[in-house]
Amino acid sequence: MNLSTWLRGSLAVALFLGSALLSAAAPPSLPDVILATTTSTQDSGLLDELIPRFEQQTGYRVKTIAVGSGQAMAMGKRGEADVLLVHSPEAEQTLVAEGSGINRRIVMHNDFVLVGPPSDPAGIVKHTAVESFQCIAAAKSLFLSRGDNSGTHAQELRLWKAAGVAFERQAWYQQTGQGMGQTLAIVAEKKAYTLSDRGTFLALQKKLGLAVLHEGDPSLRNVYHVIEVNPARFPKVNAAGARAFADFMVSKPVQAWVKEFGISLYGSPLFFPDAEVPK
Repeated sequence: MNLSTWLRGSLAVALFLGSALLSAAAPPSLPDVILATTTSTQDSGLLDELIPRFEQQTGYRVKTIAVGSGQAMAMGKRGEADVLLVHSPEAEQTLVAEGSGINRRIVMHNDFVLVGPPSDPAGIVKHTAVESFQCIAAAKSLFLSRGDNSGTHAQELRLWKAAGVAFERQAWYQQTGQGMGQTLAIVAEKKAYTLSDRGTFLALQKKLGLAVLHEGDPSLRNVYHVIEVNPARFPKVNAAGARAFADFMVSKPVQAWVKEFGISLYGSPLFFPDAEVPK
């Protein structure tokens, strides 16, 4: 064997051993975390800021599926998500009671607002939330509902019920079947009314030409919880990743960040932190 052949062979062995050592030393990759959440957390820009922070801090990667709260919880009931970030309290309680979700923890809140054209053809300004819905029905002003079984849709249905209005099959009542951001765009185009979470509206208001016509009613509080999908029922869920994400959302640094989110761009926060973090 000549020197050149020996050197090439030695180099190949060294490269192989070095690669093997590096592979052995590299930490195993963590399984992805599937987050099912509402369109409001996506449309408001909240997740665009929070997810990269979580991934950098923990090493997990997050696959986000932004749908209505009802659809997100349906995914949880089928074991198709690891963790939920939703805002439909009654449905959340049912999810946990039936054993599909565990460790439901409050994260934050904002509120719902009634928005529409600044001219306010139904005259809802200075009325309560329930009276506002009655005014819209009496004026037969166009109202666009998400109609997607989301937390916002559930709140809207509660208000129609409290108002005693039979809105089904009325020409002035239409459903978009879309998320909050897309629904607001259609509302702006048609100069209609709708119920929106404040965060999404503030994030998009410069593009819409709509006004907040009713706000501040106690019935319009909008609370978000994080819920881990139950690994005892669905053994294939990423329980460790779900717990890491839930812990992250209620941690002191994230809660402090949520308190400031939106102020620099919109002049007010889009969400208010609520987690009960031990001191």
